Amino acid sequence: MSSAQVNSNKSDLALVRPRTNAVLYALLGTVCAASDLISKHLVFRWRGNPIQHNEWWIVEGFFGVETSLNNGALFGMGQGLQYVFAAMSLVALSGICWWLFRVNGLDDRWLTVALALVSGGIIGNLVDRLGLDKLADTPPGYQHAVRDWILFRFGDFTWPNFNLADSYLVCGAIMLMGHALWLDRHEDK
Repeated sequence: MSSAQVNSNKSDLALVRPRTNAVLYALLGTVCAASDLISKHLVFRWRGNPIQHNEWWIVEGFFGVETSLNNGALFGMGQGLQYVFAAMSLVALSGICWWLFRVNGLDDRWLTVALALVSGGIIGNLVDRLGLDKLADTPPGYQHAVRDWILFRFGDFTWPNFNLADSYLVCGAIMLMGHALWLDRHEDK
């Protein structure tokens, strides 16, 4: 095989990978957002809006389901600032799209998957913050609250309830840290 053919094959692969990764990004982000929204809908339809002692245990006293509504952000901080968090979410999504489509982030599959997870999580919570889920039967004052339902408890410590979107955001962030700390260094060598 001549060097011209090798270079031609490399350039063909250089074009295919970003297209494939763009499809992967769109599909994975959509699946993440959809699974979050569907799970919230199903759990809230099953368990109802938050009431005291609404826990349903999968592993007694450790892991279960409990509906809660959060008008804030991480761990309930920033209560009542849901529009600020919605705006920040839109800025983050814009930055992700810029990174992927303008700065050639789509050349890296690991980065594409990480940002798809983050995007799916952002969209799942953004739909709640904007009050776009018309099927949600939320009480007055909570129409723009994020719906959480996953419950972890260890002894007297209860982790703040969260949802699948939060899980996707955390997994994507861990993948981004791993990329920054290990994958970039490995590629440099």
